[in-house]
This record gives sequence, C-alpha cells and structure tokens, in this order.
Amino acid sequence: MSESLTLASDANIAKNATLPLPTVAQRFNSGMDLEDPKNNSFWLWKWIFNWTSSSPIMLRTVEKKILSYLKLPYRGFFVDIGPAVGEADKIWTISMNTESKEVPLVLLHGLGAGIALWVMNLDSFAKGRPVYAMDILGFGRSSRPLFAKDALVCEKQFVKSVEEWRREMNINDMILLGHSMGGFIASSYALSHPERVKHLVLADPWGFPEKPTDPNNTKQIPLWVRAIARVLTPLNPLWALRAAGPFGQWVVQKTRPDIMRKFQTTIEEDINLLPQYIHQCNAQHPSGESAFHTMMQSFGWAKHPMINRIKDVRSDIPITFIYGSRSWIDSSSGEKIKSQRGSNMVDIKIVTGAGHHVYADKPDVFNRYVNETCDMYKVQDGKLITPLQLIRESTESDEEREPSLSTAKGVEIQPEIEPVSTSEDVAATTATSDDDLATNVKSK
Repeated sequence: MSESLTLASDANIAKNATLPLPTVAQRFNSGMDLEDPKNNSFWLWKWIFNWTSSSPIMLRTVEKKILSYLKLPYRGFFVDIGPAVGEADKIWTISMNTESKEVPLVLLHGLGAGIALWVMNLDSFAKGRPVYAMDILGFGRSSRPLFAKDALVCEKQFVKSVEEWRREMNINDMILLGHSMGGFIASSYALSHPERVKHLVLADPWGFPEKPTDPNNTKQIPLWVRAIARVLTPLNPLWALRAAGPFGQWVVQKTRPDIMRKFQTTIEEDINLLPQYIHQCNAQHPSGESAFHTMMQSFGWAKHPMINRIKDVRSDIPITFIYGSRSWIDSSSGEKIKSQRGSNMVDIKIVTGAGHHVYADKPDVFNRYVNETCDMYKVQDGKLITPLQLIRESTESDEEREPSLSTAKGVEIQPEIEPVSTSEDVAATTATSDDDLATNVKSK
C-alpha cells in the first residue's frame, strides 16, 4: 500500500496536489534549502526516519504552504553560524521588510514549534519594521546538534546560537520577542548580551517561577498519576508523537484540536496543515527537545528559574510581559519582577480569554501590544530616537483599555548615538536562499 501526503504548493506544484512520500535517498539529496541530517546511512536510523514519516522535504513543503497565507513578501534562508553547538550549525530564518531602517523585531518560538506558527502575526509586525523569525537551533528546519547534559551549559548554548546568528545577520540591536521556552532563552540572552537588546518582550514565558515545595500540592494528585509521571520523567516531552510513527499527525489532531481551531480563520482552506506541520517539526531527531528536557525540572519548571536572575537584566532594558488570562503559566512572576526592578520599566499585559498560545488565541490584541511596544523606537536620519518609556501603575488587561496608547509616568531611556543596522549583506553571503520564497505574496 503506497503512502501519500497532501503537500504544500509552490510555483511548480499544483495547489493541494497529493504526492507520494519521498524516498530516503530523496530526503538526503533535496536541494540547498534543506538541512542535511547527516545520518551516515546507519540502517536503524533510516528505519526510524521512515517509521516517523518525517523528512526535511515534507517539513519544508508544509511550512511553505502555511506561509503562503502571508500577504507581505518574505525571504527564507539558512544562516551558517558555524560550530556554535555542533560542527557546522545552520539556523533557518525568514525575513520581512528588511529595507526598513527601524529597529528590527526578532522572534523566538516555543517548545515544539517553528517559524510557521507566527503566520497570524508576521504581516502585522512587518508593516512598520524589519522582522526576523528563526527556527531555534534544534527545532524546525534548523540544525539538530547534540546539546550538553548540564542545564546551565545547555542554556548558554542556546544563547550562543542566537548571538552567532545575530553576528552573521549584522544586526546591531533588536527588540527581542520570545514565547514560552523562547521567552526563557530571550531572557538569558538579554542577561548575556544586554548591549544588543533594546526591549525584551516575553509572551507567556516558561521557566520563570520556582517549583512549589508545598507537599499539599502533590497530595491532591492521585497516586497512580504521580507514579506514571515519575516513570515518564526521563522521557522527552513529545516522545509519544514520535512513538506513534506515521500516525503522529493523527495524534496531534486528536490530542490538540484547539491548535487547529486557533488558526482556522487564517488557514481556512486546509486546517490540517497545522497538525501536519507540528508533526513534521517534532518527528525528526529531538535535539532541541532533549535540551529543553535537560533544562526542565518536571515539565512546568526550570532547574534554574529565571525569577532569580531576571532582576539582573541591565536596568535600561524595558521588559514587557504578555500573558494569556487562561494560560497555565503563572503570571505572578511578572508582578514579582516588576517589584524587583523598582522604577525600571516592567509592563504587564493580560490578554483576556487567551491561553498559553496567546499569539494565536487573540492575534489582533497580541499584535497591537507588540506593535505599540516596537513603535516606541523610531529611527530618524540614521539615529535611534527613543521616546519616553511608558509605565502603567497596574497590570493591564486588553478589556480595560482604549486602542490608543495611554500615557502615564515615564522613565527616560538615553538614545543611542550610532545608527541602527539591519543590513542583510552579510546574510546574503552566509545564508542559502530559498529562492522561490522571495516573491511569495498571497491575499486571503
């Protein structure tokens, strides 16, 4: 019985065409815009690769189909960051509106995600500034090296990969936005490279609070549930998806129908693209996922919580938290950090009715909050003019405010003297372009 999969369209593939699954040989000889997993033809790895029904080709194709719903043009390419963690690491990147001289916005996704999940946000962000979204090292289409087994070392490896990416892209400074695990990495990056971060935007960030020590919190959980959790603790969080093999997409559809609903209004023609994309992102070698497992202390907490360190972020770097009101992430960490940093800017926004995937649950509200933050930084005559930073006296909900940006007490941030560079000249020599993406513009 032959297997088939509905793949994405491009200039040479009819829309919604059904194509046969690529052979193993095709998966490793698929063009310059694909990261070679370098399996050295080991038969067991080939068998596993076939069992999971995953390949760089299929991931590339389904990603392109999702991004075809963008209205603005984008460019996709690999950025060669050298031996950041592995021998020769590459980070898959898309860029938009790079001609703009405004401070660029850089996006870091969460666990098990990839670039395409920003599809409802990218157009809005890129209208007024350069935007870069990357597949974090170990995820999506980026390289999947072997990370360290020490939590802090592993965290620093993620930070190093982001910094090497920035150098290759010749980005002088940026507004850094991270969701969930990406927020944890973004925070660690701001601690290590404060001179490169103009503003830190943390969307429902993972890894901030300390794990509760109250034994009453665990006594309410049935014994059999705790026993299963203990047995599964050594396993990577998404192991079941890979264990399901070719049924991985079905597992995503059945266990997370909410993910499909979030994107239904945007990807209305084929909502199954989302579980297909998530399956392809996570059915391959779980390099980044294993690194997350190394950094975590049970799924909900980090071994080295950011709450104990974020107060040391340089005092002139504002932080904006965007929480979903229905998220499992505890927003009280934001309040604690606001009190820790004293008069330094910490802005907390609560998106009513949104869960952990706040960027997808209420994309219009989320996009407005991010754009208002980015609009505080403007470039005139090649120089960054930083206006008065806004501090609100209390946590703000999207239901408690008017669309216009309110004013309150301010803390003046000193403007930078040197011009902001968002040039892709370096990237053009170090990154391999996915040439058929450059003019990929489609109106809904």
